[in-house]
Amino acid sequence: MTDMKKATASAADINKLAQIWANLPGWGSLAAVNHSTIGLRFMVTGMVFFLIGGVLAMLIRTQLALPEQSIISADVYGQLFSMHGSVMMFLFAIPVLEGLAIYLIPKMTGSRDLLFPRISALGYYCYLFGGIIIMFSLVLGIAPASGWFMYTPLSSSEFSPGPGSDFWLLGITFVEISAMAAGIELTVSILCSRAKGMTLNRMPLFCWYILVMALMIVFGFPPLILASILLELERAAGMPFFTVAAGGDPLLWQHLFWLFGHPEVYIIFLPAAGIVSTLIPVFSGRPIVGYRWVVIGIILTGFISFGLWVHHMFTVGIPQLAQAFFSVASMLVAVPTAIQVFAWLATLWYGKVVFRLPMLWICGFLLIFVCGGLTGVMLALVPFNWQVHDTHFVVAHMHYVLVGGMFFPLIAGLYYWLPLVSGRMPSEKIGRCGFWLTFTGFNLTFLLMHLTGLLGMPRRVYTYEAGLGWDWLNLLSSVGSFIMAIGVAMVLLDLLLHFWFGKRASANPWHADTLEWALDMPPAQYNFASLPVVTSRQPLWHDPTLPQRIAAGEGGMTNTTSGRRENWGTSAVSARVQQNLHLPGNSWWPLCSALALAAVCISLLCRWYPLALLAAAGALVLLLCWSWHNGANLQPAASPADAKLALPLESQSTDGPGRWGMVVTLLANGALFMALLFGWFYLWTAAPQWSAPADGPLPVTLLLLCGALASVAVWQFNRLSVQLADGQDSHLHRQLWLCVLTGSAHFILLLSLFMMAPLAYTSSAHDAVIMVILLYLLGHAGLAVILTMLQALRVARGYVSKQRPYEPQVVKPFWFYYLAVYWLSIALFFILPLGWGPVL
Repeated sequence: MTDMKKATASAADINKLAQIWANLPGWGSLAAVNHSTIGLRFMVTGMVFFLIGGVLAMLIRTQLALPEQSIISADVYGQLFSMHGSVMMFLFAIPVLEGLAIYLIPKMTGSRDLLFPRISALGYYCYLFGGIIIMFSLVLGIAPASGWFMYTPLSSSEFSPGPGSDFWLLGITFVEISAMAAGIELTVSILCSRAKGMTLNRMPLFCWYILVMALMIVFGFPPLILASILLELERAAGMPFFTVAAGGDPLLWQHLFWLFGHPEVYIIFLPAAGIVSTLIPVFSGRPIVGYRWVVIGIILTGFISFGLWVHHMFTVGIPQLAQAFFSVASMLVAVPTAIQVFAWLATLWYGKVVFRLPMLWICGFLLIFVCGGLTGVMLALVPFNWQVHDTHFVVAHMHYVLVGGMFFPLIAGLYYWLPLVSGRMPSEKIGRCGFWLTFTGFNLTFLLMHLTGLLGMPRRVYTYEAGLGWDWLNLLSSVGSFIMAIGVAMVLLDLLLHFWFGKRASANPWHADTLEWALDMPPAQYNFASLPVVTSRQPLWHDPTLPQRIAAGEGGMTNTTSGRRENWGTSAVSARVQQNLHLPGNSWWPLCSALALAAVCISLLCRWYPLALLAAAGALVLLLCWSWHNGANLQPAASPADAKLALPLESQSTDGPGRWGMVVTLLANGALFMALLFGWFYLWTAAPQWSAPADGPLPVTLLLLCGALASVAVWQFNRLSVQLADGQDSHLHRQLWLCVLTGSAHFILLLSLFMMAPLAYTSSAHDAVIMVILLYLLGHAGLAVILTMLQALRVARGYVSKQRPYEPQVVKPFWFYYLAVYWLSIALFFILPLGWGPVL
């Protein structure tokens, strides 16, 4: 009788969980924020963009199949070339891998969702709208023809006068918001919401790969965001950052682009390598060899990748010492990659390999990626790089690394995790046919392009003369591309048809070791009926009964009386349970905010600047309303299920995921600031026509006074936050308003200095940079004041008190960041140049 009551209660809890975590029906699904839904949307949308990019590639190969063809004009070919690279790099590779990570990470870490679900939803809509904006330029026939890397001055107004470059710059910047949102979300979720007992030493390798990838996004994407903003300001407002005559330098774009561009290669590679490191142990039937060494290799790969960007610029005239340094660094990155490859090979050697369909794609990856790595070492040699730079050899190398290093593992991963999504198994026969066609067509296409490159065929040419020795090679490459396209079509058809005709999958069909296979197939929206406790690196191999025990409610958070979406918050290193987190449910804020941001982009494209300002103000209001309704004021007491653990709510603590999220966001912000600082010193020291006034544009004494006001505001906020953390909230409301007044005085003085500054920002790169840094400081000062004002209002409503001291701890790092950036800016942009004169 007792067992019957327990089973009935468990069924009731499951039904309640399903109701709490369900998406809204019909059009209401647009308000969904659940990580499974958002992750699948990312992947499906990315595959649509992949098909578009594939069609563009087929058109390119058709044009190059025979010499002296005119199927496509030079201008259209330039658009197709630019859009093919842009689609594959920005709209397919990274978003699809982010979508896979968003879908899998909570399932692998024993969590019910990511910690900022609405941020994930905002990221998806920004990605979708940004991609539509970029593709619309191609529909209108005005897509940029400057290449997917948009080198200046070719992409500047003088040589690209139409709106094509603006579509790219604004659309890509919009898409980058999505990438940054995913980077922040994944970083904090991996660190702060793993299952109890899943220490860093027990974390699945896939999670390590995604963690490093997410941090690389945080640090690697801001330089491209800055470059896009600067180029758009040059095109729209005439600010000459890349114009030599006004003190700018077009090479600054290359530096900023490749500061992002080379880490991006590893941002794409690392999640794919994470798939490989996940699948090889499963199909070898043993744990991976050298777990700790692989983790070290992952971290070193991410770190070293930021020191390689100049190897894309060996031919632009950089000093020989710099060439030697970046050549060595480019070869050095092969070491941590080799650690991972040897670990994979050793695992295969010591295991009993089962060559199922996913493993076939992994073997294809190993062969192709190693070949691509060898040509990469060749390109790291400066003399060889000079010979083949801007030829088809570089195109072939890039595809061997990116397609072999990302696409093959991605398909392996899709086949591997497909039963989890659909509950059905893929077709081995169709899948194997698709693999061999893709593998054969790929190598026929790009292996021969190494030869055309060595024979001197430049990249980006839309036609060529007969008799140069390229004819038959190009024809075979084009034939190979169509064979590859047929293979990819078979794979996609197999993935689609199996939802209707695939054989039902058994529980854990691959006999895997990670937690996602403890779920139902397909999994419920809440993932785990009870949150698991982990005691091993291979939880399902160590305890085969774990799925049954989780389903029976033997884990945590089985009670649903709070009626809220709940999850544990755990410590970053040891995964000790610290908090009860109430996660937001279905919300319209992400879609509305993304629509407002899209309106800003479209208004800027149309040069409707008043409407753009109005849309930006609307977006800010929506985001602040989102912040106000963040949920802490609605949280009830801890649920009875966790009363025995004495878990505080996040709002009742002084640390939590929100604070981690603020810190990681500020790291990204700091990377943007450092990229601007890099641009300032680069122009100062390297721009051939750089000039600066003898006297600074602003009086230093007033800048120091302004900084003193900011310091006082930070001191006030820090004092009240410390008192609040110590359980004292007397005069809290008054102290916050005093901080608002001090911060407002700082903002007004800084705004006055900005208005009085005699900046010739359209004729001097120096003054243009000064204007950008002043706008940066003004934006942050204004936002700090607004956030403090919101805290004062929330104290008045009772949402912040000594019982709920959390929110000021989230805002405090922003004030400290702004103060540090302000004093650095004053020292490096306004005081230091006075001591060195106009030229360093």
